[in-house]
Amino acid sequence: MTAEEASKLDEMATEFAEKLTALTRGVLGEGTPRFAALNVGRRVRVAPMADDDTLQRIPVRVNGEPVLSVMARYFCCWDGSSQFLATDRADVHVFFEGASDPLLRFEYVREQRDPPGAHIQVHAHRDEMAYLLRLADAGRPKQGFKRRKLPRLSEMHLPVGGHRMRPALEDVLLFLQREFAIDVEPNWRKVVDDHLQEWREVQMMSAVRDSPLAAAKVLEQLGFTVTPPKVVSQRQDPAQNKLFWP
Repeated sequence: MTAEEASKLDEMATEFAEKLTALTRGVLGEGTPRFAALNVGRRVRVAPMADDDTLQRIPVRVNGEPVLSVMARYFCCWDGSSQFLATDRADVHVFFEGASDPLLRFEYVREQRDPPGAHIQVHAHRDEMAYLLRLADAGRPKQGFKRRKLPRLSEMHLPVGGHRMRPALEDVLLFLQREFAIDVEPNWRKVVDDHLQEWREVQMMSAVRDSPLAAAKVLEQLGFTVTPPKVVSQRQDPAQNKLFWP
């Protein structure tokens, strides 16, 4: 990465951090920690950070009491074309206040397919699930027993629709308000809706770049005139196309 590319990446990651700050403060209040961008080599970490660059959790209140917190952390990089900001890894963990283990983990790993790169992990226990995880003589359950490790529900990676249309921080905030009636700002819903629309459109554009012929076909069906490029780029191998990854 050239110095110019690194500088541009820092700039774009800082813009992303500012958007996340506007989102969380617009939903949870002005006292929410500010997101900041910190270059950590070939990636830029975006997260709520204190003045000494240590990570901070975002406090979430119910009836004025801080009963939950959210750890949100993103590692940003260039996409394959070195034109657009990409997320190399994202972690959004929901904690009960004061607990070290999260309740829920919404995670994304850009180069991961098995287990799925976009997934949710639930920290809970069900006897039936533990029983099922003991049955198999192969795969991940068998590997766990080789390490004398008891099966846990939290180790299951629940798929959420693939790399492109995965949940965002906006979805997590909506979930917390809907299920736990967390304290929110008066105009919170418009803030979430505006940010969520922008996120979905960005992801849709990524999907279009993954499958331009399918996008062109739909546009023509809608009455648009689509002019193909004079030089058609080589079609990406579906096995390497993130749109089709689990």
